[in-house]
Amino acid sequence: MTRATDTLTDDAAGPPSAAMTAAQLLRHHDPLDRRVELVCGRLVVSEPPGWPHGSVALRAGAAIVRWIDEVTAREGRRPGHAAGNDPGCWIERAPDTVRAPDVAYVACDRVPLAPENGFLDGAPSLAIEVLSPRDRRTAVREKIDQWLAAGTALVWTIDPERREARVHRGDGTVTHVGEDGTLDGEGVLPGFVLPLRTLFD
Repeated sequence: MTRATDTLTDDAAGPPSAAMTAAQLLRHHDPLDRRVELVCGRLVVSEPPGWPHGSVALRAGAAIVRWIDEVTAREGRRPGHAAGNDPGCWIERAPDTVRAPDVAYVACDRVPLAPENGFLDGAPSLAIEVLSPRDRRTAVREKIDQWLAAGTALVWTIDPERREARVHRGDGTVTHVGEDGTLDGEGVLPGFVLPLRTLFD
């Protein structure tokens, strides 16, 4: 998730540098091993978000993987693929935007998986963004809007500090989920239900 300490590589006071491409981002190495994303050709660098963030993202991703395995065993078909640890998704071109959700789920019939060592070519079916205390509201909103504009059907923003979540949908509706509520896969992960409290306890 974009954080308050995110920095852009371009100097706003000076002339803009040439836009970076997704191919260049693949070869880019941050010397401090920080998280990097590409927004309209500009490199965005984020500091590590902290332990609660990583714990919640891991639990959410693990729940989706269990659901995938259960559907595969029951129906004899794999419904989709999940990835964590900020998988890159190439969602805009010329200038390029490569965003990285904390967890992504892609239905098998949606977009082809990325080639080895590449980015997902398109938006995931579900993007999960785990919030950090340093997140800026405008940056969070921008990222949600980019996911939805690119075709992501569901975006879950999970707030470990407030122990709540919000479900953002492609039709523009938003639902608040308290810690005693559940995240529902709706039409994206049919039959998937995740009690929100289990991500925090």
